[in-house]
Amino acid sequence: MSNIRITKQFNFETGHALFGYDGKCRNVHGHSYKLSVTVIGTPITDTSHVKLGMVIDFGDLKKIVKEEIVDKFDHATVFNKNTPHVELAKELTDRGHNVILADYQPTSENMVIDFAAKIKSRLPENITLFSLKLQETDSSFAEWFASDN
Repeated sequence: MSNIRITKQFNFETGHALFGYDGKCRNVHGHSYKLSVTVIGTPITDTSHVKLGMVIDFGDLKKIVKEEIVDKFDHATVFNKNTPHVELAKELTDRGHNVILADYQPTSENMVIDFAAKIKSRLPENITLFSLKLQETDSSFAEWFASDN
């Protein structure tokens, strides 16, 4: 049986700031992120299985990505926990805002690495994360490929 890749796309709004950066992105701002999640596996061939012909049910993949990424990052503000933005983060949190203090500078590159680890840990053992594409703007994105890692 052939290996097949399937992709599901997600959208979420997230704010962030890049402490120490030498451009505009050092300021708190946000993006309408688009995340494409591609997994690879063999379609189910058991004729008695309710998911016959599927690599993974799109709904099951959606549940994993929503719980691990979208529900946490949508309308949140992400700061590197090792920067002075922690003071701003505390104030925002005290005012009821959703703030994530990450172990990394919240660039698209680092976010896609984080997302890959989170998604991989939840996939069924017969399904492999093939790639992620995190689009920050219409013309800017970061990609993660299993083959590169």
